[in-house]
Amino acid sequence: MRFFPIFRDPESMPEQPLNEREHAILEAVIRTYVETAEPAGSRTVARRFRLGISPATVRNTMSDLEEKGYLYHPHTSAGRVPTDLAYRLYVDSLMRKEELTPAERTAIRRELEQGGEGAAVEHLLRSAAQVLGLLTQELGVAIAPRLDEALLERLDLVPIHEVKVLLVMTLRSAGVRTIYVDVPAAIPASTLSSVARILNERLAGLTLLEIRGTLPARLRDTVAGEPGAAELLNVFVQSADDLFAPAAAADADLHLGRASVLAEQPEFASGERLRSLIELTERRDLLKSALAMRTGASGLHVSIGVEHGDPALSDFTLVTSEYRSGALKGVIGVIGPTRMPYERVIALVESTSNLISEFLA
Repeated sequence: MRFFPIFRDPESMPEQPLNEREHAILEAVIRTYVETAEPAGSRTVARRFRLGISPATVRNTMSDLEEKGYLYHPHTSAGRVPTDLAYRLYVDSLMRKEELTPAERTAIRRELEQGGEGAAVEHLLRSAAQVLGLLTQELGVAIAPRLDEALLERLDLVPIHEVKVLLVMTLRSAGVRTIYVDVPAAIPASTLSSVARILNERLAGLTLLEIRGTLPARLRDTVAGEPGAAELLNVFVQSADDLFAPAAAADADLHLGRASVLAEQPEFASGERLRSLIELTERRDLLKSALAMRTGASGLHVSIGVEHGDPALSDFTLVTSEYRSGALKGVIGVIGPTRMPYERVIALVESTSNLISEFLA
């Protein structure tokens, strides 16, 4: 058996080590419950997994695992269901790493390519959250990178109206941003070209954060010969904080897949559980905070049930991986019930994260 550690929460580690038989039976119970959504009985486990022991021995071992906090009885069922502690041990020590097939990788790549080369990062993440949710049958989630760290490759000024100019910024790994700029009077096309050239010379290659902090100093000694150029440059100096801010709606950097995919799972057959799912998708602040906490922490992360520390997430597992391109970084993953096929979900999340990093680069 190959061990595949993913993410370890020290506070959730078991105090009592398990022996080889307990490991084998716990893995069998988890796999049975994940596949069937039904509590696993001792006869079912003994028959399906051919452990070389009797159903009575399996039943006694399952009782020991229940006493240690790894299994529990739902209602009056004779079978057992894994606890959060069981899933944690399974993810950290028992499961085998799964690899995606070339066809699955191609399918993910094809979905992400639909945005076209140079598509804005938001479009890429929306597509990624959708396809990841469909492939895993969980709720795809993603958080966009902070564009303060995006590098300005070039900008263009386009006349729109006598008192409006369109600022078109091409950002490395983040697509194109457009902003309307109010100007005091009509600006000749030659002046727009001249000012755009000056701005590109002084600002290209800087991050948006650097531009906002240093633009007045960078334009201080500029000699603008074209009519109206000085006035237009002054507009940029006065409005730098607004024009070069990563403007977005409050939750625009959080992207969700289709909740209807997750709603079809057995866990949400009851009205109460379905309401909890709907409420979760409406708590964008909660999901955004949970994802943002993982930005900057490289690698794959799996948090299960009570490990989230929030009652609203206690029935869910969140599997995420960070993507990055240069200084830009964010998080992609899925959220679903704690009963999930962890091997497959982890493989899909990792592959999608790697592809996003590749596309942004």
